[in-house]
Amino acid sequence: MNQIFVSCEEGLDEPSWINNIEPFAQKVVEAAGYDGEEISILFCSDPMIKELNANYRNIDAPTDVLSFENGEEYTDEEGKEWFQAGDIAISVDTLPKNAEYFEVSQNEELKRLIIHGILHLNGYDHGEEHVEKGVEPKCEMLVLQKELMEKFESYGLI
Repeated sequence: MNQIFVSCEEGLDEPSWINNIEPFAQKVVEAAGYDGEEISILFCSDPMIKELNANYRNIDAPTDVLSFENGEEYTDEEGKEWFQAGDIAISVDTLPKNAEYFEVSQNEELKRLIIHGILHLNGYDHGEEHVEKGVEPKCEMLVLQKELMEKFESYGLI
């Protein structure tokens, strides 16, 4: 079992689909073979993700998803071991723009962003390779991301 915490930037209207995120993220983490993980997912605006991107990556521009690995382990009072995987920030402003660019539904794009963030928290990196229209991924992370997207193809979030 994993613990997934989902929240929304203060002052931002909570998306109607926010309650669908935790069960989906649970399924993704389990399908990727992880157990005992703590992950937080924050939905935010472009201005907030731009600030995070500037502060942590020295890139003064908004982006779609950021992942911040923690990597700490601890044992709770009941003796269960937990891995604090880290935090994911997803821009609700960039989500529809990406969906339009990739010619996919917002549901599809949201799943991709969540899967992408979870893989980063678990040590995967795609280097300079990014998802591109009509291009088959080569690196391990993006291949696994594609496999997970196919596994959850019919899963509805939005």
